[in-house]
Amino acid sequence: MIWWHAVLIALAGVWAGMINTVVGSGTLVTFPVLVAFGYPPVTATTSNAIGLVPGTITGAIGYRKELRGQFRRLLTFVPASALGAVGGTVLLLSLPPDAFETVVPVLVGLAVVLVIIQPRVSTWVLRRRETRAERKGGKDGDEPAKQGTVLLLTLIFLVGVYGGYFTAAQGVMLMAIMGMLMSEPIQRLNGIKNVLAAVVNVVAGTIYAFVAPISWPVVALLAGGSILGGWLGALVGRRLPPTVLRGVIVVVGIAAVIQLVLRQV
Repeated sequence: MIWWHAVLIALAGVWAGMINTVVGSGTLVTFPVLVAFGYPPVTATTSNAIGLVPGTITGAIGYRKELRGQFRRLLTFVPASALGAVGGTVLLLSLPPDAFETVVPVLVGLAVVLVIIQPRVSTWVLRRRETRAERKGGKDGDEPAKQGTVLLLTLIFLVGVYGGYFTAAQGVMLMAIMGMLMSEPIQRLNGIKNVLAAVVNVVAGTIYAFVAPISWPVVALLAGGSILGGWLGALVGRRLPPTVLRGVIVVVGIAAVIQLVLRQV
């Protein structure tokens, strides 16, 4: 590996760690860099998944304050993400290496649309919940069992499949579906997103480490960079107001779609 390749890969890891913590599209920084340096798509994807694991864990720890009181939710959500990640790794290792390039732009584009309309949809969901509570003479809580558990867990599982397959923009998708189906401040949702993304990356990365082609020097460089990036992302992301954070999500999501489409041209 040429020394300046190593430097750029490490810097890409830092940036990806920050983006993953704040939004969740860090793979769209590191994956093109690795492919540009001559790594096969599957090797780039698997090495990237393992290398960014420390950064996602760092980001989740950085949001520990926002995760207080959400342990029961995480006990429900984490298994869905983990099972989805297993399914995604099976798809990646079974399908043609470049198959994701056809599907990913559509999925990311849909996620961006969901993020844009999320505030209005969340308001509608909250009003409907309050109306139901009034009719029942009680209050609907915020626990997953009382706000569409089956739908929410199914979507989290499907995002886990996607995350295990490619990982890019899974955070955008998680923020979109949780924002629509859960009544929580966006920063608390961001904390949950970081935990679920970390679970997907850990599960997928563990499987890849045993059965997929891996470039361990790349993994080491991305891991070191993503740890720093995840810490910086937690410092920056938790200080952003909801409107700014949502704007960052939309901008990064659109950039991801453009980048993926250009790869197919």
